[in-house]
Amino acid sequence: MESKNTTRELVEKQTASDHLANERTMLAWVRTGIGIIAFGFAVVKFSLFIRQIALALGNDTIHPRGYSSEIGIALVALGTLTILLSYLRYRRTEVQLNNGAYRHSPLLIQLLTGLIFLIGLLLLIYLVLTGSR
Repeated sequence: MESKNTTRELVEKQTASDHLANERTMLAWVRTGIGIIAFGFAVVKFSLFIRQIALALGNDTIHPRGYSSEIGIALVALGTLTILLSYLRYRRTEVQLNNGAYRHSPLLIQLLTGLIFLIGLLLLIYLVLTGSR
């Protein structure tokens, strides 16, 4: 009898461990989303900072050219999407763990990696094109 109770306790501990790992994973994605949002915010604010410096110096010839505001807004949107998708993945994984039928899906990782890579590539192209002028 004692071995059955020990086995039951072990299963419950593994389940708790799985749920805690699921929470840690979601929180890691939330931190990633916050980092992307902060980076996008910095890109937008840097563009505004350059404009304000130009106005304060009375130099109307300095105009930040390009799409830094749009890129920053896209990064903020991507960070927000990261947080939303991480929550949805957390809930789906929680249901699967409760049912005892967890199935891994790399969709979130693939989607966000692709989007971040695309934005990084666009930033690289933008910096190469504007830096040569």
